[in-house]
Amino acid sequence: MVKKAISALAIISITALTNLVSAQTNWEAPRLENGRPDLQGAWTNGTISTLERSDRYGEKLVFTEEEALEFEQSAGLNRYAAGDARPSDPNREAPTAGRDPGAYNAFWLEPGTRTMRIGGEGRTSFIVEPADGKIPYSAAGLEAWEQYNSEAGSDGPEQRPLEERCIVGYGSTGGPPMLPVVYGNYYQIVQTDDYVVIRIEMNNDARIIRLDSEHHDPGLNPWLGDSVGFWDENTLVVQTTNFHPQQSFRVATQHRIYIPEDALVTERFTRTGPEEILYEFTVDHDEAFTQAWTAQIAMRRAEQPPFEFGCHEGNYALRGILAGARREEVAAELAN
Repeated sequence: MVKKAISALAIISITALTNLVSAQTNWEAPRLENGRPDLQGAWTNGTISTLERSDRYGEKLVFTEEEALEFEQSAGLNRYAAGDARPSDPNREAPTAGRDPGAYNAFWLEPGTRTMRIGGEGRTSFIVEPADGKIPYSAAGLEAWEQYNSEAGSDGPEQRPLEERCIVGYGSTGGPPMLPVVYGNYYQIVQTDDYVVIRIEMNNDARIIRLDSEHHDPGLNPWLGDSVGFWDENTLVVQTTNFHPQQSFRVATQHRIYIPEDALVTERFTRTGPEEILYEFTVDHDEAFTQAWTAQIAMRRAEQPPFEFGCHEGNYALRGILAGARREEVAAELAN
């Protein structure tokens, strides 16, 4: 059963880290007419840093400047590209059977070019607790992943990932937690006295956060979960549970996370400067994880609002995937 409040360890961790950032500046956040801090506007969380930490860094959370520069030089845009930014050759030969036809080239990708920096420090991972920067899956959590992998396939459209069917963005871009991927890392925040709305560029998802409200009864499981929020002095705290069961497994190039439908995700949004929001979150579930885990991401002021996201326009991929699976089945039958 999910814990309905953040664990004491997570509270201490988040508070200490927030105070560390706040102590580094005397800047005061602008406020709306109702006196609340102004989080509105367009923001981006794009970065080459990742949710979990590479084994090479162990429990090292903060890069030296030399390490950060080396990481940026070796893990830039083309780390994620399936080619470069040159136009595709319309006269190229079709790939032979069994050969990877490739995916997006670098023109379409925008993961960012720098490490994530919190309080001026380059981070080796978003996760700050546990100390090793890894998601602390329990045996039950790992077993859930094994079952998910065994059931993946192309028998029908319902078996394909949600992002492939244009239902929600992939990799937990809409969250919560809201994580950056290789493109579409823009967010628009709008505030009223009773709601905070976050529009996500990826898939045009929109989170509607009810302020000073209660969660709906279990069983009402909207896409992106059921989010309620309140103000803790200058920080917007958002607690989300009752996730849609089809959204439990979220996969991207940079990360894979399992969020059970009755997990509790607690987010904290704090303006730390004219151009930055400190976004912190804690994920808690008694069975899926051995402990609650906490991460930090810097959301930077964007130069432009989110684009309108086009998913299905001229997109024949789903039909092609299912047709290809049927061809594979025929080939397997003939081989036998």
